[in-house]
Amino acid sequence: MIPESIGVFVGLSLVLFGGAAFMMGQAIGETWRPWWQCLLYGLLLAAGCRFLTYALFGAYILSLGGYLASAVVILAFAVLAWRLARVRRMVTQYPWMYERQGVFGWRDKAGAG
Repeated sequence: MIPESIGVFVGLSLVLFGGAAFMMGQAIGETWRPWWQCLLYGLLLAAGCRFLTYALFGAYILSLGGYLASAVVILAFAVLAWRLARVRRMVTQYPWMYERQGVFGWRDKAGAG
């Protein structure tokens, strides 16, 4: 058993599982579910990432540091996607009430009282 390399971390945690976490966050945001559900599913994705790192590349499966590093990246992607989806949903579903305010927010429209 060997510790994982940077390439394995980038390939699995950032690219593969980061992409899956982004899609997961979008799905949670588009279905109006709360942001904390990203935490639960993100931690499960991080466990899956840790298992694949172990199974494919022979890294330590019980590496807390490896799990936490993957979990942080996966949770960041998931919560970012959740917020982007929520903002998009608010301004497209309620265009008479809200307008986009930057990438991560919305505000009341002037005169929508």
